[in-house]
Amino acid sequence: MDCANHTSLDMFILLGLSEVPYFQVICFLLFLVMYILTVLGNLLLILVVSINPNLQTPMYYLLRTLSIIDFGFSSSVVPEILVNTLSKDRSISLVGCAVQMFAYVALGQTECILLAIMAYDRFAAICKPLHYNTIMNKTLCQFLVAGSWSFCCITSIIHDALIFVMPYFRSIHINHFFCEVPPLLQISCRDTRLNQALVYVTAVIIVMCSFLLIIISYLNIICTIIKIRSSRGRQKAFSTCSSHLMVVAIYFGTIMLISMRPSSTHFPESDKIFSMLYTAVTPMLNPFIYSIRNKEVKGTVKTFLKLL
Repeated sequence: MDCANHTSLDMFILLGLSEVPYFQVICFLLFLVMYILTVLGNLLLILVVSINPNLQTPMYYLLRTLSIIDFGFSSSVVPEILVNTLSKDRSISLVGCAVQMFAYVALGQTECILLAIMAYDRFAAICKPLHYNTIMNKTLCQFLVAGSWSFCCITSIIHDALIFVMPYFRSIHINHFFCEVPPLLQISCRDTRLNQALVYVTAVIIVMCSFLLIIISYLNIICTIIKIRSSRGRQKAFSTCSSHLMVVAIYFGTIMLISMRPSSTHFPESDKIFSMLYTAVTPMLNPFIYSIRNKEVKGTVKTFLKLL
């Protein structure tokens, strides 16, 4: 489609992961299994934290919020992938594309900030144990979570507005399996430097600042753990952080590879793989990473399953 015509579109066609039939079936089964595990794992963790009075603490409140975000994040993308993988009609409306982009950008950014808040929570618990209840009280947690949601929704609306307010594109085909920012910018007829600048600014403000807060928190945590004389005490302190560190490494690693690379190094196939990691794999792994290493959660799950 010639950009000179300035054609306004009302739908797109997602090219998906592959055109090879047998590979499409493999992808469908893979995403289906991951999505089922994501839904079951996160809903179970939300239920466990909600019904156990012993888990009504800031740490578990943040963990439950993380599960809500992961559930919504995966649900905003994966069902569309499942439908389009085996369907002959891979179209998505302009409104549907905008809504999907808003949801995954807002939820993805909120998860970045939430992981930083969780790191600060671990810092307060290990480095300031006597003042922990004062520092991380329920009101502060609710304020931080609400503030994160609000800020990320605003930035997501700005992303959507800059891309869709004047929807002129050179093609209806998006070389991706969902409506992500870079593939849409590639088919835009307009100058996308403002959009690209916003992506980088958002990445610096949200991703890098969150990651920096996590680094600072864990540097202080490591210094405190080193000072603990008992090896058992050091092991207990580290065990409370290991799950969070694993989630941070997986999530921020893929996000930084996607967001911080220059546009000249973006390749559709590699971008799809990275996108699959943080849209499907990470939300699936998070509840299991936290549950496996947490005695309170495992105990509640066992009790709950016995009652069924």
